[in-house]
Amino acid sequence: MSVKKVNSEQPKIFEFNEKFKNIAKEILKKYPEQNKKSAVMPFLYLAQKQNDNWIPLAAIKYVSKYLSMPYISVYEIATFYSMFNLSPVGKYFIQVCTTTPCLIRGADKIVNVCKQKISDKENQVSKNGECSWTEVECLGACVNAPMMQINNDYYEDLDEKNTASIIDSIYKDKILKPGSYRGRKNTSPENNKKIDGIDHA
Repeated sequence: MSVKKVNSEQPKIFEFNEKFKNIAKEILKKYPEQNKKSAVMPFLYLAQKQNDNWIPLAAIKYVSKYLSMPYISVYEIATFYSMFNLSPVGKYFIQVCTTTPCLIRGADKIVNVCKQKISDKENQVSKNGECSWTEVECLGACVNAPMMQINNDYYEDLDEKNTASIIDSIYKDKILKPGSYRGRKNTSPENNKKIDGIDHA
């Protein structure tokens, strides 16, 4: 897994647009005034969503002032959590889980497909700007390993062949359906088999 790096090219200013200002106000209503800094993670998420799925330093500064927090405290949060991107990502952002359950079941092969199809290094946007990938810690779908997340969707029970097909579909802007690629429904047994006479589908 690569070290998270701050993008070398940075916008000088950042401010929530009207839509996100209204959302931010609604978020703050959930917290007492003296605890408004607890909204830092949803605020960073809003900043990332407004800025094409990555957070510039100006946004970190904006959030720190909005919540009356030290800049370094917000920076530490933005750099710690893998869900926050500090450099531009592709239109389709692929996160490959490489924690133990996924690795045992072939996550390294999924990573190799990403290197071949997208870029040989993590966090590099493909030449056409459509896609980028990175390795991440557990995404919570261990029973359906190996898996990857593309934007907000999970693709599970993967192998090299169907991973390649999914990435090819991205380049055609006709991304394939998320979910299990071995016939499972949620976390049921493969092909929705019955166990001890019980239908787990």
